[in-house]
Amino acid sequence: MPEITDSAARLKKRIRNGETVLGVSVPMTMSRNELAAIVESGPYDFVGIDIQHAPYDENVLVSFCQKAAEIGVHTQFRIKHTQHTYLIGNYLDLGPSGIEVPQVETMKTVDEAVANFYYRPFGVRSWGGRGRLTLKDPGDHNDYANWWKDTGVLWLQVESIAACSDARLMAKEGVDCISFGPMDLTFDLEAHPRHPFKTVDDCVRNVAEQLQGTGVAACYRNGTPKSRQKYIDMGVTVLLEVP
Repeated sequence: MPEITDSAARLKKRIRNGETVLGVSVPMTMSRNELAAIVESGPYDFVGIDIQHAPYDENVLVSFCQKAAEIGVHTQFRIKHTQHTYLIGNYLDLGPSGIEVPQVETMKTVDEAVANFYYRPFGVRSWGGRGRLTLKDPGDHNDYANWWKDTGVLWLQVESIAACSDARLMAKEGVDCISFGPMDLTFDLEAHPRHPFKTVDDCVRNVAEQLQGTGVAACYRNGTPKSRQKYIDMGVTVLLEVP
């Protein structure tokens, strides 16, 4: 099992406390030294990797997560498809410390994501996986399950007006972030020209307002450090950039 440092394991608590947290999107194929240099350049609190719109190899994912754990940084992993929530436990067994589910529209998807993300009694994730993340001396299975509940980070990505409107309902126990898919959201806004929300920014502001007091953060792919403050002013506390 790859081990992760205390600083990376504290990321979830920082998110839940409403602290500003910075991440960077990276390819899974980079070397350990390349990854460390990018993380240090921020410095960044986590790295994001994506297979929704890209091919991937499970062995490459295991290797990448091992490198990230060695340098003490959290790995947030966007899965292939909304309907793959049943595979979340399998993905986590390969080493990521967080999962992002794209195009979430229904409470059924939310419930399935939460259930498959956590071990019993919090969820139904199956026990196993030599590649999964841990700390030194994780204790017995119950200790590990409790540690994971306090460490793993679950994002739900909203990409339509309807999903944005339901953000407060999606902010269930076990969910840590509501993130945005700005291009798919733009398609939906264009399909509903009479809706009060006219722009992606309108949706971001509304979701951030809905999430106030829930402990669930609003996350945005701001792309560049130059736009950080714009989204922080909207109420976004988790930002994902590109190198």
